[in-house]
Amino acid sequence: MVILDEYNLRWLFSRSGLQALGHDGRGGCTFKGNKGGALYKAMFAAVVAAGLIAAPLPPLAQTAAAQPAAPATTTATTKKAPSAGKLAARERQKKCGAEWKEAKAAGKVEKGMTWPKYWSACNKRLKAGT
Repeated sequence: MVILDEYNLRWLFSRSGLQALGHDGRGGCTFKGNKGGALYKAMFAAVVAAGLIAAPLPPLAQTAAAQPAAPATTTATTKKAPSAGKLAARERQKKCGAEWKEAKAAGKVEKGMTWPKYWSACNKRLKAGT
């Protein structure tokens, strides 16, 4: 409702028409209903909607499209090779994932066991074994 008060558009959503009575003391005008007011409301709403649709895009969107693309070589970053610890963790996760799939397919998974619980136990087991 702040926008309606700021631009004095409250009358657009009221049952009354467009007949202006004068200043209401808050920086806006007061309106009184008349016959045919709904037609004026509809016409005004159509004009406002058309104006909003036809309004130009913000300058930020236009400047981004107008700027030439930077060369790919300057923006491309080289990825660091994963550390030995990360590689070992990935291998453990793959092994535990394969074990989980096999155990689940064979029905050997304990009741209430979920993948995170299984992964935690399997990861500890594999870390201790290596």
